[in-house]
Amino acid sequence: MRIGVLTGGGDCPGLNAAIRGVVRRSIDKYKSETLGIKNGWRGLIEGRVEPLGLYAVSGVLHRGGTILGTSRTNPFKDPDSPLKIRDNMKKWELDVIVAIGGEDTLSVADKMHEMGIKTIGIPKTIDNDIYGTEFTFGFDTAITIATDAIDRLHTTAESHHRIMVVEVMGRHTGWIAVYSGIAGGADAILIPEVDCDIEILAQALKTRHQRGKTFSIVVAAEGAQCKQFEDLVTQDDSVDEFGHMRLGGIGVRLKDELQKRTGIDARVTVLGHVQRGGTPTALDRVLATRFGVAAADAVHEGQSGQMVALQRQEIVTIPLKEALSQPKTVDPNLYEIAQVFFG
Repeated sequence: MRIGVLTGGGDCPGLNAAIRGVVRRSIDKYKSETLGIKNGWRGLIEGRVEPLGLYAVSGVLHRGGTILGTSRTNPFKDPDSPLKIRDNMKKWELDVIVAIGGEDTLSVADKMHEMGIKTIGIPKTIDNDIYGTEFTFGFDTAITIATDAIDRLHTTAESHHRIMVVEVMGRHTGWIAVYSGIAGGADAILIPEVDCDIEILAQALKTRHQRGKTFSIVVAAEGAQCKQFEDLVTQDDSVDEFGHMRLGGIGVRLKDELQKRTGIDARVTVLGHVQRGGTPTALDRVLATRFGVAAADAVHEGQSGQMVALQRQEIVTIPLKEALSQPKTVDPNLYEIAQVFFG
């Protein structure tokens, strides 16, 4: 069997561990050949494929990013692209594609499955918003980085008696904000699932300062929305190939509004792509490895249109359609716990 492996969408720590898991399992147990597809679905359109053997994945476990490269290419924007993919599958004699990515990459894998091309999905995203799996790899590293940043901001906020606003990633869901906010002792956490009221937030921070607390930490997901804002805060009007706007700027907007409404000096830190980069944590390395090995097993069991997932600490497979049916939003009970420590 010849297996193609690709990584699509935004990079995240643990991708190389997942690639390594697919390759080692496929070669060692099943004696199958693995080929790396460069730069996501674009590589399969352009025919950029290369052998992916044991040597290629040696020493990659601890590395961030992806040795295969990635892109946000949507093959279904161009009616000719799916046909090119089918032709290149035949040219390279590929039997199946293991697609490692988030919602967009996996949605393409599901459409490919419907076309008759065999696909297995591996969920990755630092946002942890893929339905049907308890965690995605990349998430633990992201919240570790964000928590460390919040810890560091505590000291400067306390020294200068400021409100520090920390903007973290999270387009549709606030998993990073909630986990890092709880771990970092945030005094308020804003997430896309719950609309905030700037006036109520400002009053809570003013009350906190009147009690003698001379600083505050506010963590906001980039997709958070406030009642006083007309729409999502975006970087510009452009969209990617899947129609997503580039979010960002909520931190600056919050900083300005809170400073104006409280009279307290405020600053903002936007963590941005720092959350995606660097060495994956041990937890992400292990989870990505488990996903990679399970994906190789699913391939050789003849499965297609399925995604590997973590459920009750076991790795299972679920239909891609189920995983794509809805985003996995923050558990209201978890956010309620976070609220205990607000203000």
